[in-house]
Amino acid sequence: MNRRRLFWVKVIFSALGAVGGFLYWKLEGCTSGTCAIKSVWYFSTLWGLALGYLLADLLGSFIMKREAEHE
Repeated sequence: MNRRRLFWVKVIFSALGAVGGFLYWKLEGCTSGTCAIKSVWYFSTLWGLALGYLLADLLGSFIMKREAEHE
């Protein structure tokens, strides 16, 4: 996996994570306002974005490591 492809995988996973975080707020959001992450849409969206990026980075490093072992 080259760097350009890895970059786009991270962008796509981050976008999907952000959408997932927003949907989590929309469907499960905290109406009382006492929940730190779920009370405001941008906090849950940012958390989803961060989790998507971390998942893509983990997957990318795993794939690159496996490709390096097979060479």
